Amino acid sequence: MNHIMNKGTTDNTLLLLHGTGGNEYDLLPLAALIDPAANVLSVRGNVSENGMPRFFRRLAEGVFDEEDLVERTHELKAFIDEAAEANDLKRDKVIAVGYSNGANIAASLLYHDQEALNHAILFHPMVPLRNIELPDLSGIHVFIGAGTNDPICTPEQTEELAEALRTAGAAVELFWHHHGHSLTQEEVRRAAAWYQQL
Repeated sequence: MNHIMNKGTTDNTLLLLHGTGGNEYDLLPLAALIDPAANVLSVRGNVSENGMPRFFRRLAEGVFDEEDLVERTHELKAFIDEAAEANDLKRDKVIAVGYSNGANIAASLLYHDQEALNHAILFHPMVPLRNIELPDLSGIHVFIGAGTNDPICTPEQTEELAEALRTAGAAVELFWHHHGHSLTQEEVRRAAAWYQQL
């Protein structure tokens, strides 16, 4: 997978996962705000939707191709494993930072494998899959940033995702702002403050 790998000075690695139409450069400024000392592994999605990179296919706005999502989730997990070994990263110190489509596949990683991520910052995620039993996520902390006026990720979806993760044992902090689907400085600052308390 196309990616950027920047070595830091701590054991933590920030796994950056962009939104639809983004690329591996989009979230680099967020990594600098959240943890400038961390390793950074920023990945570009392998799926193209009308020329826009994504991490998995969708059938329509807000309707995921679930079969592709599952396949791409396993593909991303394998890539993280390989990148960690190749770059001498501590595999159990990978923290996802995902926005929109990137947050959705990060959530899917949590839904599929308790060892895929150490913690996760999800900006404007949706429920990746339903009718799936989540692994034991005890010890995993998740920050969710969401907009009360988000037309894509509704508050109901956000609450459903947070509840599913909590039921699986994750510690979830849910931060609301009164904007739409755009990533706000307010939620990034709050995520950074949350991260410092881990």
